[in-house]
Amino acid sequence: MSFDVDSSNAQPQGASPGPVFFDRRELDQMLRIYGRMVAAGEWRDYAMAGGRDHAEFAVFRRHGDAPLYRIEKRPALRLKQGQWAVIGEGGHVLKRGRDLAQVLRVFDSRRFTVVE
Repeated sequence: MSFDVDSSNAQPQGASPGPVFFDRRELDQMLRIYGRMVAAGEWRDYAMAGGRDHAEFAVFRRHGDAPLYRIEKRPALRLKQGQWAVIGEGGHVLKRGRDLAQVLRVFDSRRFTVVE
């Protein structure tokens, strides 16, 4: 097994990089939207998960419900469809792109109401 000497992590060549997660700037953007929606009374909880190929920020109407929306980061798609996606409750992709701020605008363009 050979090691990549240029890398500060000294990972074996061909090995996948560490788990995917959000950086501070990305989290700040997502938490701003979350805070605005909580203040409007529409969202009440969130969860984050990082994995080998993607990271996910999910928002919930109530603690025990299925996620209303998921914001996914998939770096493998950054050159194709864009690494960011907002996915709705039914699994439909609402917005996809290369820039997180652009993708998060999907929450500005609609009037969200709680339906029970």
